[in-house]
Amino acid sequence: MAVLPIAKVGNPILRKQSTPIDVDTIGSRAFQTFLDDMFETMVENDGIGLAAPQVARSTQVVVMECGGDNGFPKTVLINPKILFYGPQQTEMWEGCLSIDNLRGQVTRPSMIRVQALDQHGVLQEWEASGLYGVCIQHEMDHLLGKLFIDRMTDMSTLTQLQEFDTYWKDESTQEV
Repeated sequence: MAVLPIAKVGNPILRKQSTPIDVDTIGSRAFQTFLDDMFETMVENDGIGLAAPQVARSTQVVVMECGGDNGFPKTVLINPKILFYGPQQTEMWEGCLSIDNLRGQVTRPSMIRVQALDQHGVLQEWEASGLYGVCIQHEMDHLLGKLFIDRMTDMSTLTQLQEFDTYWKDESTQEV
């Protein structure tokens, strides 16, 4: 396994719409190694989600995992689609491995129904809410060439990480 370099804001790959994965490649050793490398890269950089464009691959692949009480299981999304957005909205602090040391509040649907292939190429469909649902939406935005700052409606909440930790973290109940 290897830690891959993270594409940072300003890299044109982060603004491209990514292409679907050919289902026939999912079982290949090279693709499975890529998934392992993505997980290792995410963990090494203290992330809870990582999309392929963030490691300079313009393909529809996302890996995610978050431990703890409000966490979610190890998840692989290949060629994902959101089938349904719930009517309720939630506001959470978001950050991004491609945008160093910034956090901002983003409002998103609090529940979604998502469909994706898993790491074995099996089609899965499930509902996700809370942090899990927001994280899926955040990572899927990368597949569309969007960053969390594009979804912010109040730029006054954009804050450096040190100031977030000092002034805002205690007020936030969850963070992506």
